[in-house]
Amino acid sequence: MTSKVITEMTTEVTTKKSHNLTTILTFIVPSLIGLLLFMTPVSYQGAITIPIAIVAKGLQNLLADSLTAIITGIVVFTALVTVINKLAKIQLIQDNKFLNSLLDVSPMWFVIRLLGAVFIVMTFSGLGPEAIHSANTGALVLNDLLPVLFCVFVFAGMLLPLLLNFGLLELFGTLLTKVMRPIFNLPGRSAIDCMASWLGDGSVGILMTSKQYESRFYTQREAAVIGTTFSAVSITFSLVVISQVKLEHLFLPFYLAVCVAGVVAAIIVPKLPPLCWKKNKYIDQSDQCVDDELTPAGHNVFSWGLEQALNKALKASGFKETLKDGFKNVIDMVFGVIPVVMAIGTLALIVAEYTPVFEYLGYPFIPLLEWLQIPEAAEASKTIVVGFADMFIPSILATSIESDMTRFVIAAMSVTQLIYMSEVGALLLGSKIPVNIAELFVIFILRTLVTLPVIAGIAHLIF
Repeated sequence: MTSKVITEMTTEVTTKKSHNLTTILTFIVPSLIGLLLFMTPVSYQGAITIPIAIVAKGLQNLLADSLTAIITGIVVFTALVTVINKLAKIQLIQDNKFLNSLLDVSPMWFVIRLLGAVFIVMTFSGLGPEAIHSANTGALVLNDLLPVLFCVFVFAGMLLPLLLNFGLLELFGTLLTKVMRPIFNLPGRSAIDCMASWLGDGSVGILMTSKQYESRFYTQREAAVIGTTFSAVSITFSLVVISQVKLEHLFLPFYLAVCVAGVVAAIIVPKLPPLCWKKNKYIDQSDQCVDDELTPAGHNVFSWGLEQALNKALKASGFKETLKDGFKNVIDMVFGVIPVVMAIGTLALIVAEYTPVFEYLGYPFIPLLEWLQIPEAAEASKTIVVGFADMFIPSILATSIESDMTRFVIAAMSVTQLIYMSEVGALLLGSKIPVNIAELFVIFILRTLVTLPVIAGIAHLIF
């Protein structure tokens, strides 16, 4: 940030309310570091990514030989402590609010946590039915997905307070409310969640959304909409998908199709059930208050956003408390979410790999694909619903399709469907964002129905 901008900030603040230099620096320094780590696109090994993803990848490479063993140990340890606490009610856990919320779970999550432990032990050791630990089911989750999530959670969770605690979201939230509220009926700060997902990883966006929901910045409806609509797939992963269908030379029109279809879905799907049925109440059931988004007399949008940012910085806790918040984020995501991803992701992939369920669910889409004049409609229909299990499966199945247009449509659709149970869906279910698996499937189908015609229209312009 240039000295000119800092001077303008200081002048703006002093005309509205007196803030000392310490408060101004408390806002600027951590926020700039957070922007650099989470939001700054950089080129790394031929791909566009963000620094936090590079650091996470570095940790993954460093622990490559032992990472799956570490993750297996964590999932098993979590399950054991949860069981012991259920049976014995450990006083230390009962007296600690954070540990109690992490380990004293409902019966459903208790079963899922145990299932995750069983699956991960069988997969790691190669014991039991092959359907559980095969390369396309449990091994895919353990070897390919969980190491990435673990490393992202470690750094993103630890450093997320830089974005959340020092006023950055207050500033951007105010500035972007004029765009986000009229178009998407969401707070301006939700754009930051989307940008973090788009440039880095969808899991980062969900982590941000969940933490802000828990802190009463989002209502139940807003958290559900943002989590299922704005946790966009990263540019890097989109490039992997289009490369899988051998259409890398069409990446720009492909990503344009993804963006256009994503915006259309973001406008339409939240207006339909089940998202429109979500309550505009906060996590503690208190009513939504939109007065905070109004710009009071004597302020413009920038000065009011800056005022709120500096007030947030003024109340910010010290380095020790910030570190403590980050550490809690890491524990919450690693011990709370990873077992859920293992359980639900493996189950979804077993259904996709060993049953014809997703193939049958794709049959109703054949008439729609034929009406949209998509070649090889019957083959394409088999890839549509299977994306609910894992986003990468449709592009794998599409490699046997000859039509470039059809492969293009399948690849773009798999990215815009957004919700897949091997990562995003399981993360949403593992978080406190108020959605269940049935609602996620309905949202997945709605996104498919909304985005497919948009993508098909763009495909017809290209081919």
